[in-house]
Amino acid sequence: MNSMIRLALLLLATVAFASARPIVRHIRSTHEFDRLMQKHATQTGLPVIVDFYSDGCGPCRMIAPIFKKLAKEMEGKAVFCKVDTNALYELSSRYGVRSLPTFKFFLGGKKAYEFSGAGEGQLRQYAQMVVQQAEYENVLLPMENLVSYYKEKDASKSEEDVAKVYKKCVDQITSNNPEKLCVGPLAQKLVKSLKKKYGSGPETTARFDPEEPTSEESSGSGSSGTNKSGDKQQKRGKSSEPNLHLATKEQLLAELEKREDAERDAQVEEEDDDDAEFEHSWIPSEWPERVTIVGGGPAGLSAAIYAARAGLKPVVVAPPMGGQLQGKGVDVENYPGLFNVTGPAVVSLMRQQAIDFGATFEAETVVGIDASSRPLRVRTNSSTIETHAVIVATGAESNWLDVKGEYELRGGGVSSCATCDGHMYRGKHVLVVGGGDTAMEDALVLARTSGSVTVIHRRDAFRASKVLAQRVMEHPSINVRWNTVLVEILGTASDAEDADDDGDDDVDLDAPVARVVSGAVLKDVYTGELTTLDAGAVFVAIGHTPSTSFLEGVVEFDPDHAGYVLNRGTSTRTSVPGIFACGDVSDSVYRQAITSAGSGAAAALDAERWLSEEGLGNEEAEFEAELLAELMADAPVRGGEGSNVYDDAGGRMTGMKESVAAEL
Repeated sequence: MNSMIRLALLLLATVAFASARPIVRHIRSTHEFDRLMQKHATQTGLPVIVDFYSDGCGPCRMIAPIFKKLAKEMEGKAVFCKVDTNALYELSSRYGVRSLPTFKFFLGGKKAYEFSGAGEGQLRQYAQMVVQQAEYENVLLPMENLVSYYKEKDASKSEEDVAKVYKKCVDQITSNNPEKLCVGPLAQKLVKSLKKKYGSGPETTARFDPEEPTSEESSGSGSSGTNKSGDKQQKRGKSSEPNLHLATKEQLLAELEKREDAERDAQVEEEDDDDAEFEHSWIPSEWPERVTIVGGGPAGLSAAIYAARAGLKPVVVAPPMGGQLQGKGVDVENYPGLFNVTGPAVVSLMRQQAIDFGATFEAETVVGIDASSRPLRVRTNSSTIETHAVIVATGAESNWLDVKGEYELRGGGVSSCATCDGHMYRGKHVLVVGGGDTAMEDALVLARTSGSVTVIHRRDAFRASKVLAQRVMEHPSINVRWNTVLVEILGTASDAEDADDDGDDDVDLDAPVARVVSGAVLKDVYTGELTTLDAGAVFVAIGHTPSTSFLEGVVEFDPDHAGYVLNRGTSTRTSVPGIFACGDVSDSVYRQAITSAGSGAAAALDAERWLSEEGLGNEEAEFEAELLAELMADAPVRGGEGSNVYDDAGGRMTGMKESVAAEL
């Protein structure tokens, strides 16, 4: 049965591959983005939903599969695209992107909504809102309909009077209306006003019909629609191509741009949808999994490699963000055998190695584990996985200062990920709060692009490793404020206005004003003196707290270190048989990538031994073997003797090659 299901899925994937277009378009240039906005503002009326991201941003990787899934659900209702802020800094600067990921929702070429963060609920809510708004505004009130309406409702109105009413509607539409028509919300407003006055309104039509592209779209593609003037020229023996040797420089540049645009559009049409993030995904089975690993960092992926090599076919449940190592923008220098390689590259290689040995992945966040019965149940936001053993390797989350202005200005200059958001503050002065390795790494990353960096530390010496601390103190762009704490983060109203918002008559005056970081209030720990320091961003790097809240009430925690899971003796076993903990969730001392990887391997070995002790093997394979044995036992026997397959080949098998014998 499972073989038939896999075959059907393979056939469906083949059909989809053959006819696939990119569900999410990756923008390559500012010009391409502007053309896309113009096209959908004037030709299709579809809203454009843009994901501003960075490859080194963990939350960006976490939300990517959800963004793509939503794009598939809303195919034909909205256009989804992604903008790499590292490659297209001009676009992120134009739209005031200050935190990643940031989602902006455009309709008619103008920004309708926006938010920052990896929130699936917000993403779906705003996407549905902008689609509904697009459907509501897809209205055209033709002049002839308005004339006919007044003839029926108020014959005293002359055509000149009706034309004035229509022109009043048209004049209020300041952009994306080259045909000078009464369209969109203003057409709806006029119809509503007339309906209130006369009891019914004039008949309207849809402004955009996605089934029938406009002449501009058809002629631009060169493959659909007809060009009547071009046909006449062909009949007269004249080429429709421009006479380039008589063209001016401006005409040549325009023609070159047009052809480059056509080539890019053709490339987009031919691009296959990138489904790499959905490859090797977990497929639910009627049998419990033997090992489920919660977490996708060094500990979780090391456990996956060891468990997969042992034939346990582990399921790794984690958002595709790779833990803290994924967010390291500097090279990983303290992992033996790795040189000149970044954190994201290490995680990618670990993941690929686990996949090669047979691990599968479920890109979800675990919300709870049910250990009240067997098998264990791992619950995520969208699924429940039954499993015999669980390895917890969820790592730790960033700590925050809990000072005034910190929460309000998150996304406006307050961040805990320098690799994710640092390049947004190119040339500006930024602050880093902390004194450990994370703070040092963040300061060095920010020093590459920021105008200057000030590290705020409450003591007179760093807790970081000597090598990193020395680099920070010797860096010409980094200053250190010793014996100082940050007590308040200051903000001001954002002055970043979208370039395409000028002349917008639909500004919501009640909308909250976006605020961004403008500085911070610092306090000397000895004198208590307060000083104000101007800054464009504040990066908090004061440590982490284990991500173990979903285990409360399930396993025992270390009484001396809050939030850390208590291991039994020197093993990775916990107070619950079948649940193992490794990495930063149980290590309150070392908390290094290499020690996490080692404990992940130990957890996989402990889980393998425990499964053997409990006699829990591959139940699906055992069932298939028993079923095959029963079928063989029930098979008819000829002449009281067992069947001999060699006799079926004429008895000429001795001394023959298998390839020749197979033909017989």
